[in-house]
Amino acid sequence: MTTSLTFDIHAKDRNARTGAINLPRGTIRTPAFMPVGTAATVKAMFPQDVHALGADIVLANTYHLMLRPGAERVAALGGLHRFMNWQWPILTDSGGFQVMSLSKLRKLDESGVTFQSHIDGARHHLTPERAMEIQRLLGSDIQMQLDECVKLPAPEAEVERAMRLSLRWAERCKIAFGVQPGHALFGIVQGGANPALRHASAEALVDMGFDGYALGGLAVGEPQEVMLAMIEASVTHLPAARPRYLMGVGSPDDLIESVRRGIDMFDCVMPTRAGRHGLVYSRFGRINLRNAKHADDTRPIDPESSCEAARVYSRAYLHHLVKAGEILAMMLLTTINLAYYETLMAEVRAAIAAGRYPDFCAETKAKWSRGESARTP
Repeated sequence: MTTSLTFDIHAKDRNARTGAINLPRGTIRTPAFMPVGTAATVKAMFPQDVHALGADIVLANTYHLMLRPGAERVAALGGLHRFMNWQWPILTDSGGFQVMSLSKLRKLDESGVTFQSHIDGARHHLTPERAMEIQRLLGSDIQMQLDECVKLPAPEAEVERAMRLSLRWAERCKIAFGVQPGHALFGIVQGGANPALRHASAEALVDMGFDGYALGGLAVGEPQEVMLAMIEASVTHLPAARPRYLMGVGSPDDLIESVRRGIDMFDCVMPTRAGRHGLVYSRFGRINLRNAKHADDTRPIDPESSCEAARVYSRAYLHHLVKAGEILAMMLLTTINLAYYETLMAEVRAAIAAGRYPDFCAETKAKWSRGESARTP
């Protein structure tokens, strides 16, 4: 496939690896966490602040942008990067997951999926070709094939049907993507919780030849141990020289365990959604600022954090903002959470480079487990 994407692996520690995905708009340090900018914005954040926290790339959502303001409109306004004032790489998902999870009515067949908008009830038909056209109009740097995501647990026959359909759609997406210098196309491994289906899906996609490979249909209801087992079953059959992206994952523990198994890229709404609901992530675990115990607590979230918001605002003040429903609460807590996620990824990269990743994982989990008692006096 003709593309300007290159992937360099700088260091490995067992299956964990650190490196860089290189694109014309910038370098993505891996393992990488991509903040989710669903509707061309990371909620409650200025774009430049997201980048300053350490994010090299953000994710935008094809489904939401095709419905509002519309891909053709974004293209006429200069493309997604100019539209949202983000000059670095952007990955767009294909919209398939949201069609399945958000649409009021949907009908799926070989050609694609017909669905009713959750916004105004208008009917749309999303095909692999249209998914590629939308992403081309948006101008995203990394584009995703259209696939069908099945919520787990599901009957084996249903999982295999969706996996085979996703493979046929992958072929059509690759043809429709064509040649887009400076842009890349990723295929998506499906197969539910069945290692044999994951194996078959991965090998078929590799035979087609994509710029990178994603693992879809995970973190959709299955236990973490099943998700991790499916990562192992998939990664074995993916080329080491291409990026591996675990879609829609996850918690800090999910991230470090998935990196341990060879994953390079992640996205998840968890840190931003949690911040809007009073929950913060820190090196001492999760803190629910809605709890009354924080009402008189003068301590910051973490005095040693690289994030100013985590250092200078008291828990009492943050608790007050959350309880009062102030917009500033959402802004500060989202910043704190994204800063923690990006710091965690930087620490992951450093630990792999130093050849001490298993020790790093053990130490990090111990701090989460001990909570506030893990603080140095």
